[in-house]
Amino acid sequence: MVKYIWQEKKWPNFTWDNSSLINALSRCNFKRGQLLGRMASLGMELSLEARAEVLVAEVLHTSAIEGQLLNPDSVRSSVARRIGLSEGVLAGHDRYADGLVDVLLDATTNYDKPLTRERLHGWQAALFPGGFSGVRRITVGDFRGNTPLQVISGPIREEQIHFEAPPDKQVNHEINQFLQWWAEKESTLDGILQAAIAGFWFVTIHPYEDGNNRLARVITDMALARDEKLTTRCYSLSAQIIEERQSYYEVLEKTQKSGLDITPWLKWFLGCFERAIDRSDEIVGKVLLKARFWELHRNKPLTKRQQKVINRLLDAGLDGFVGGLTTRKYVEMTKASRATCYREITDLLNKGMLRKNPGKGRSVSYTLNWPEEKQQK
Repeated sequence: MVKYIWQEKKWPNFTWDNSSLINALSRCNFKRGQLLGRMASLGMELSLEARAEVLVAEVLHTSAIEGQLLNPDSVRSSVARRIGLSEGVLAGHDRYADGLVDVLLDATTNYDKPLTRERLHGWQAALFPGGFSGVRRITVGDFRGNTPLQVISGPIREEQIHFEAPPDKQVNHEINQFLQWWAEKESTLDGILQAAIAGFWFVTIHPYEDGNNRLARVITDMALARDEKLTTRCYSLSAQIIEERQSYYEVLEKTQKSGLDITPWLKWFLGCFERAIDRSDEIVGKVLLKARFWELHRNKPLTKRQQKVINRLLDAGLDGFVGGLTTRKYVEMTKASRATCYREITDLLNKGMLRKNPGKGRSVSYTLNWPEEKQQK
């Protein structure tokens, strides 16, 4: 009895209802065109900053979707080092963050290079640099073994099976079909739909013991970069997916059990894509705000610690940290002595980059000294 989409006789010949997608697809392409034009007007340096913001969001959120919370400072540090930002970021190395950043950069920067099983193996291995998923040793850099792979939720002895992947003996054949489809140059299919199909197809094959959902999102990003012919991303699908995580898993499960018609998945993907484009204003706005602040204070020499703290406050936006910046928080961020931190805060006050909030004694805190027009908004 057919239970999953990959058991259908005509798999993987997907079908969908064009008439129910055309309006959403048109909106997605129109909004994306507007956004790309806006990004082009920012200039090289600002685009690099925006690219960093998107990469940080992708790494943090694609990990969070799988329940893995990363240190934002480590992710920012990894991104800054790899794309050549001069911003002073003081953070230790996180091997997992470094690996995921490397994978995302390779997929989007080298979108025009062939997608091969060797490349996929390298990506999957980079996601698990120690060979462990949590406390469990897994196979890395190769397809899964002969253990049936199921997507399960719920407590022990009350598990609910949401999906079972094709048996391991089919994986090579399935991947060959997928890679052959990917390599076709003369497709008339819209690029956004190609990206949606690629992600769905790959996660349904589920070729690895772990990391399949993350790799599916990486492949989706690569497909979009290939369609746009741009290495710089300015919207984050993963950030939007985590906002809609429950519906993401629900539509994925429904479509994987509903025959070869993948219209429900494509409709959901287009909606998510459009909402990701709409939210990109948050990223662009943050980049412009940071650029404006640094332009006002460009001739003021700062230590790397001061640069890091100011950038953290800028990342927090107009509202800043909850409770404001305190000497204790400055110490936690920079690992410098309390006396050094107090001296550097005083220096930032004297340079007009910080202002003191109301309060005395232990309740003393500080916030960024935004230009007057920003404070009024």
